[in-house]
Amino acid sequence: MTASPTHSTNDNKTFQVHDSISELVDQYDGFILDQFGVMHNGLHGLEGAPSCVAELAKQGKRLVILSNSSSLSENAMEKLPQLGFEPNMFVGAVTSGEEASHYIRKEFSNQNALFLTWMTPKTPSPLTFLEQCGRPTITDKVEEADFIILHGCQVLRGPGADGEASETDLGDFAEKGDLSLVIEPLLQKCATRNLPMVCANPDFIMVKPDGNTGHMPGKIAQRYEELGGSVTSFGKPHKEHFDACVKQLGLPKEKIVHIGDSLHHDIQGANATGIDSIFVAGGVHRGDLGCELGSLPSRDALEKLFAEHDEMPTHVVPMLRM
Repeated sequence: MTASPTHSTNDNKTFQVHDSISELVDQYDGFILDQFGVMHNGLHGLEGAPSCVAELAKQGKRLVILSNSSSLSENAMEKLPQLGFEPNMFVGAVTSGEEASHYIRKEFSNQNALFLTWMTPKTPSPLTFLEQCGRPTITDKVEEADFIILHGCQVLRGPGADGEASETDLGDFAEKGDLSLVIEPLLQKCATRNLPMVCANPDFIMVKPDGNTGHMPGKIAQRYEELGGSVTSFGKPHKEHFDACVKQLGLPKEKIVHIGDSLHHDIQGANATGIDSIFVAGGVHRGDLGCELGSLPSRDALEKLFAEHDEMPTHVVPMLRM
């Protein structure tokens, strides 16, 4: 399919639509890759993605992962083989969890943390993240906490090691997005005490392996801000994390492109950083666009979505495939 420019009312910017990444390979030497919804779905690589990444690496392209995962960068790299990717094809990874852990170690050492995280068993263990944070003291009581760590959105973890720590279920937020039963009252108590929150995963939603929508910590952080709470978030769309990837790639910005599926996190961040972007239509906006996985949406649907979000990518592809 020949790249077709589409004009937007947003500052007369244009985007081009392509059948595959192969039409763009010669334009760029460095690729910043989102994970969920682009490379894999959390269980396995998405169709065409592992072979696409392998071909990019074979052609000498420099690749780096940029993810809003609350896992550490090292853990993200370690998990790649089970998802169908070779770690040695990447120069590294930048995760929101890694950046958040450094901040917590620096700003909240020896303080008590209210820890919202993922249900165990979870690989890697939430304790790996806490270790990187400098081992803050964990409490499940708002009145004892000095700050909040928003690492995941399934349980409120109590003190203790794996197998010993209590886990208070956060209701069906992760499945249905319902804050009202457990999380809303908790946030209100925290806001009353003016507890600062550190968000290690600012994503709002994800597409689960079965195609259903999962709700993510970013929505909790957004609600806490609405209640007057102070939130420090890490990851996309913050420019600093894109800049960290650019630095790892060691290339001029005009030779770098970011591939992502979220207009709010991926495309907004790339635009703010001054690098080109490739929007994957088969990711989190697939339902909004009314297209099936692997197919391109209509031009009108793309125009409408980009106008609604006031963000314009440089390119559009259906999936990460050659």
